[in-house]
Amino acid sequence: MWRMARPRKPLLSRDRIIEAAGALVDAEGLEAVSTRRLAAALGVSGPSLYNHFRTKDEILDAVADAVSARVDLSMFDGGQDWRAALHAWAHSYRDALADHPNIVPVLARGPGRRPAGLRLADAVFGAMTAAGWPAAQATRIGALMRYFILGSAVASFAGGFVDDRTAYDPADYPHLGQAHLLAERGREVDEGAFETGLAALLDGLALQYEALRETA
Repeated sequence: MWRMARPRKPLLSRDRIIEAAGALVDAEGLEAVSTRRLAAALGVSGPSLYNHFRTKDEILDAVADAVSARVDLSMFDGGQDWRAALHAWAHSYRDALADHPNIVPVLARGPGRRPAGLRLADAVFGAMTAAGWPAAQATRIGALMRYFILGSAVASFAGGFVDDRTAYDPADYPHLGQAHLLAERGREVDEGAFETGLAALLDGLALQYEALRETA
C-alpha cells in the first residue's frame, strides 16, 4: 500500500533566515534577534542556523545588506549630472531606510564586507570622480550624504513633540505655542526637512564644484 507523503517543510536557506530576522528587527528591534527566536519562527532547531551563519552579527549584517540592495543605483549609469544623480539616490536610499529604521544602527557601522553596501559606495564614488571631483573630495561627499540620509531615517523632529497643548506652557516656552500640532503632521514635517537639508547640501556642493572647475 502506498503511503501518503507528509508535507515537507521548506528547506532552510539564507534567504529564509534573513527574511525572518528582518521581520523580527522591524517588529521588535535589534535586541529581539536571537538564534532561539529565529529557530522558533522558522520551525527548525537552533544549531541548524549555523549551517548558514556563524553568528548573530552575521545575520544582522545580512539583513542590513538586504535593505541596501533595495536602493536604486541606476541614476549613476543613466547620464544624469552628478547633482541630479545624488538627489535621486538620496531619496531612494531614505525610502529604503524609512521602511526599516531599526536596522539603521547596523548600516551606520559602514559597509564592511557587505556586497550591496560596497556596490552602493562604489557607485557613488565612481560617479563623483567621473564628474571631475578629486578622489578625496568624492570620498567626503559619499560620507556626508550617508551621514545625512542615515540620520534622517532614525530621527523624527515632529515625532519628538507630544499632541498635548498643555505640555508647552508659553511661560516656559514662548515660541512653542503650536508645537503640539507637529505630532499629527510628522510625515509632512520630516519629509520637508529632508528635502530642505538635501537642497542645502547640494547647493553647497555645487558652489564647491564651480570653484573647482574655475581653478582646474
